[in-house]
Amino acid sequence: MTTMITVVLCDDHRVVRTGLRLILEAEPDITVVGEAATAEDATAAVATHRPDVVVMDIGLHGTNGIDATRLVRDQSPATRVLVLTMQEDIGYVRQAFAAGATGYLLKDAADVELVAAVRTVSGGGAYVHPSLGAALLTAPEPGRRVNGPGGELTEREEAVLRLIATGHTNAEIAGELFLSVRTVETHRMHLTQKLQRHTRADLVAVARDFGLLEET
Repeated sequence: MTTMITVVLCDDHRVVRTGLRLILEAEPDITVVGEAATAEDATAAVATHRPDVVVMDIGLHGTNGIDATRLVRDQSPATRVLVLTMQEDIGYVRQAFAAGATGYLLKDAADVELVAAVRTVSGGGAYVHPSLGAALLTAPEPGRRVNGPGGELTEREEAVLRLIATGHTNAEIAGELFLSVRTVETHRMHLTQKLQRHTRADLVAVARDFGLLEET
């Protein structure tokens, strides 16, 4: 008897979820047991169904897919998360895996790779879209962390610092990093506490000293 792989789909576009369901349920060993449009819906579906796999979009409204991945993994450690996104930046791949994902697939490849990716992660393996996997192997690791009297900044705090230093508002930073404005405000508070710098001029100076503005 074939063991069914149970899946929850999380994407804020109904038409995308419908397409993914059609692809997966055409397979005899995969069944979609729930759908979600937000991180909150996803955690509720996981609590109800305890699926083998959650297919997770990054660009959710409200809590983003990276943070939602962390919530799902905390709630149900046996559930694997496959990120399905348009984001090709290696930084997002690293963030997704750091949050607990075990797969990262681009949406434009879903029609041919989704089934294989779901089977791979459900079986305990890791799956990365081939072009991103190659780039991940050759990409340099992030350099030294920015630090101050209050401690070392996290990668996300550094990203917020870089955007502050280049003149972005909190709302613009939220859009760039797929965060809520409140989360950006929290990151901003933490980085100013760690650096003990509060004015934009001071933050620009720190960002420049640590090489965060070299590409701008």
